[in-house]
Amino acid sequence: MSLEDEFRDEPEDIRWQGRFITAKTRGRWEYVSRARGIKAAVILAVTPDDEVVLVEQFRVPLGRPCVELPAGLIGDDAGGEGEAAATAAMRELEEETGYRAGRMEDLGEYFSSPGMVTEAFTLFRAYDLERVGPGGGVEGEGITVLHVPRAHLPQFLEAKRAAGYAIDVRMLMLLSPLWFKE
Repeated sequence: MSLEDEFRDEPEDIRWQGRFITAKTRGRWEYVSRARGIKAAVILAVTPDDEVVLVEQFRVPLGRPCVELPAGLIGDDAGGEGEAAATAAMRELEEETGYRAGRMEDLGEYFSSPGMVTEAFTLFRAYDLERVGPGGGVEGEGITVLHVPRAHLPQFLEAKRAAGYAIDVRMLMLLSPLWFKE
């Protein structure tokens, strides 16, 4: 019997639910999902000077700052139900980095850590960037905007790691030239 067959008919039990996450079990498996089926938008933005726009933010679960791509939840605010992923990506890019994109290309849906989290995100590539503000996120987020020359990204990430920063797994794709097709 396959794992799929074994768990297909097992009921999903909610063990705990908060505002944004839900802890669940299905048979012997324990995992976490976003409450209310909320998904995320993640943005790959590169300036005309070939700098990758990243953000640095303290992450409580890790107990340290983390270097990440700009990202945010889709439709998480009251009245935001039904928000389009591309709209959320545009909003989050501007809030977090101060950049407005002329257009967003949908690069597909991905899953963060499918062995323990049901969280999905849609990856977007931002084009035609225009700086319209300082970024930094909304009050209380404490986001620092980073501009890293794409050619120096491996060294930058290694220096941050050596300094004790966490590095988001999505940084791996930035190390591949396949993500930078024009």
